[in-house]
Amino acid sequence: MLRSELMERAARFRSAEEDPSRSLSDCPALVLNADYTPLSYYPLSLWPWQTAIKAICLERVDIVSSYDRVVHSPSWSMQIPSVIALRQYVKPSEFPAFTRFNLFLRDRFSCQYCGSPHQLTFDHVIPRRLGGRTSWENILTACSPCNLKKGGRTPRQANMPPLVAPIRPTSWQLQERGRAFPPNYLHETWRDWLYWDIELEA
Repeated sequence: MLRSELMERAARFRSAEEDPSRSLSDCPALVLNADYTPLSYYPLSLWPWQTAIKAICLERVDIVSSYDRVVHSPSWSMQIPSVIALRQYVKPSEFPAFTRFNLFLRDRFSCQYCGSPHQLTFDHVIPRRLGGRTSWENILTACSPCNLKKGGRTPRQANMPPLVAPIRPTSWQLQERGRAFPPNYLHETWRDWLYWDIELEA
C-alpha cells in the first residue's frame, strides 16, 4: 500500500462534494511557493480565504485549484481558491527557529529517553548547573517522568542514554518530519501538492 494512502486515510481528506455546504471558515487556501512546493508542511502553510482572494486581486498569487463554494459582491463572484501559488519565489531559511514546537517536531513528538508521546517537556542533556547550554545540541524532548528521573544528572550518570543524539536540524529536515504528521483534515485538491513525491512502498 502507498504510504500516501495511509496518510490520506489518517488525515480524512474531505470530498469536493461537501464544498457547497462547507462553512467559509473551513475554506483555507494551501499556499505553494513559486516552484509549486508547499511553503511549509508542519504547520501547513494555509491562508484564510479572505487573504487568498486579496492576494489574487493584488496579482501576487495564481489560482491552482478551487473549492465549489462561491463568494459574491455586488459586481462579481469568485470560487474560493483551495490551492494558490506565489508568483515570486520565497527562499526558505536554512535553519528553523529554536522553539519548543520545532524541538518536539525534530524529536517526532516523543520522549528521547523512553519513546513516550505523553506529558512532553524538554530536558538539558548536560544540566545547566554543569555548564550545559540551552541550544539545539543540548536540549531534547523528554516526558515528565523521565525528566524527573534524570534530574540534574548527565545521561551517563543517570544511566539514561538518549535514543538519538540531539542535533541542530535544517529547515528541510523539519519539513520532512512534518510530512509524517498531517493536520486534522486535508482537502482533496491539496493531495497532489503535498504527497506527489512520497516514495512508493512494495
